[in-house]
Parts: sequence; structure tokens; C-alpha cells
Amino acid sequence: MGVPEIGLILVVALLVFGPDKLPELAKQAGGFVRTVRRMADNAKNDLGREIGQDLSDLNLRDLDPREIVRRNLLDDDTTPAATKETRILRPGEIPPFDTEST
Repeated sequence: MGVPEIGLILVVALLVFGPDKLPELAKQAGGFVRTVRRMADNAKNDLGREIGQDLSDLNLRDLDPREIVRRNLLDDDTTPAATKETRILRPGEIPPFDTEST
């Protein structure tokens, strides 16, 4: 959300709730956000305690299957190894054999 969208929400909220109730609603919304954030931190700490690891350095991107494949199967330049050395075989030529693939 950008500044225009936030401004529009504030104007609509001002028209709907009025200037006397708006500060109270903002205070309640801030308290709700703090409570949700605290609950998420507590859940993360409880999970870390149960697992026995510190999850403070956990990066959720590391759990993405695409990232796991990219990190483990692709080379540094993100080009699969199979496409690096491709060339057309001459008629009768035996294709190369990879002993690690079987």
C-alpha cells in the first residue's frame, strides 16, 4: 500500500467513525498488532524450545522448495550442468555416459 491508499483509508475512517472515535480505534488497532506480534514471537520461541534449536536465524526462504532445488541442483551461475556442454552428435557417435547418474 502506498501513501494515497493509506490516505484514502484515513479519510473514509474519519467519515465513518468521526474525529472523536478515530484516536481510540487507532489505539485499539495498535494494541492488536502488538498482541499478534507478541503471540507470533512466543510461538516461534516455543517451537524452537521444542525442537531444541534457536530459530532466530531461520530464514523462511530457505524452506521454499524452489530455493532448495536452485541451491542444490544448479551451479553458481544458475545454469543446469546438463545444458552447459551440449553439442550435436555426429551420425553413429555414441552419446557420453555419466557414471554418477545411474
